[in-house]
Amino acid sequence: MDLDHLPWNQPDQWADRPCMRDDRVELTYAEFAARVDGAAEQFADLGVGPGSVVAIMLPNRVELLVSLVAAWRLGAAATPVNPVFTANEADYQIEDADAALVIKAAADAPDGGRRSLLVDDLRTAPTGRVQPRPATSIDDLALLIYTSGSTGRPKGVMLNHSNVAAMADSMAQAFTLTERDHCLLVLPLFHVNAICVSFVATMRGGGQLTILGRFHPVEFLDTIERLRPTYFSAVPTIYTHLVALPAAVVRDTSSVRFAICGAAPASTELIRATEERFGFPLVEGYGLTEGTCASTANPVDGPRRPGTVGVALPGQEVAVMGADGRLLPAGERGEVVIKGATVMQGYLNREDATADALGDGWLHTGDVGILDEDGYLTIVDRIKDMIIRGGENIYPKEIETVLHTHPAVLDAAVVGAPHPTYGEVPVAYVALHPERTATEDELRDLCREQLTKIKIPVSITVLDALPKNPVGKTDKPALRAALALQGA
Repeated sequence: MDLDHLPWNQPDQWADRPCMRDDRVELTYAEFAARVDGAAEQFADLGVGPGSVVAIMLPNRVELLVSLVAAWRLGAAATPVNPVFTANEADYQIEDADAALVIKAAADAPDGGRRSLLVDDLRTAPTGRVQPRPATSIDDLALLIYTSGSTGRPKGVMLNHSNVAAMADSMAQAFTLTERDHCLLVLPLFHVNAICVSFVATMRGGGQLTILGRFHPVEFLDTIERLRPTYFSAVPTIYTHLVALPAAVVRDTSSVRFAICGAAPASTELIRATEERFGFPLVEGYGLTEGTCASTANPVDGPRRPGTVGVALPGQEVAVMGADGRLLPAGERGEVVIKGATVMQGYLNREDATADALGDGWLHTGDVGILDEDGYLTIVDRIKDMIIRGGENIYPKEIETVLHTHPAVLDAAVVGAPHPTYGEVPVAYVALHPERTATEDELRDLCREQLTKIKIPVSITVLDALPKNPVGKTDKPALRAALALQGA
């Protein structure tokens, strides 16, 4: 495997080709490479070299990707930091990663007490001192991506260039990405999805990238109509906002040949509504940061099976394992496990956690799933989200799927609430379409029609919106914490 996902290894004939843009600047491949060289030279002057880590705490913009690749240019790794983190959160990541340099947007932004550089002070061209031939190796650490930390302090997922290149290749093969493709990047660049699926996979094929600094439904559609992207990757929340727009909001989305939905489960109703309204196929995929983002996806040009997250992506193996470590046949429920060149190197300084995740040669996802005879994967739920009511296992996703069938429900989440007799009972939270209504009784009757008695939520609370974590997943720990406070 080579390093042609990096700009200094791309063909000379790409030099004048459009590379990327945001709302401030538009760059060709040659101009992007020059900015990378300038920033790399500056980083080297500040002590960054092979084995260093550069923390990048910026909103979505071209300079974030310049800084990322500049670190790679020097054989260093990058750790992107959520730009809205508090000082406590940011300092933890910067210190845990042992960052040698922090790139930040403002002087008062957190830096963990490390050497820092303001984004507006980045060099845009080299002065000639940067090494002409980088010594970056395919085995060098490329990214330290921190997990959301729903089960404790966030862990740094170590991804090397081999992982990143394998992920880009897998996406390019699955979605036949070429120089004619144009990705609209809307997800946050502190997450591996935006880096690998939107940025690296697009650059590897010679396509172009448009970076959005924020998501607003109408502005998003305006951008599609104006710039004519061919694909984008987003989370269910974004598609929920898009289909909730008034029917009078109509834009030309015919340039989009497919869109990807990931990071959290999407209902079949949401996928159908998106496809019917906007006319492009919406393919649901599945993966983890520990697997460099994506491991399965429904085919764009092949059979798409609603309710599944598709088949294993090229170069990856996906299986279902029983509690005894035995791989299970099609149709049986167990833990989803993954093998392939995209599987992480481990967690930074977390030997026990690494052994738990990778000890038997498989990446253990913590998700419960079922594979059908054709290799399509259905995610049943997270193992840790399972509710045990009086000894009976209840999977919240099953209840959430039923709630999503109500036309007024845009979003639903079910968690376990403590109960003195049964241990736990299911409670539900829903967010409704702004132009539709539903009562708790209606929703409970819907559950009674389709679920056994023990699965019917003991309460259904309507919220304006469900809480989300930084990568767009429903924040179930926050819902559980709120329940705990109510019971205190």
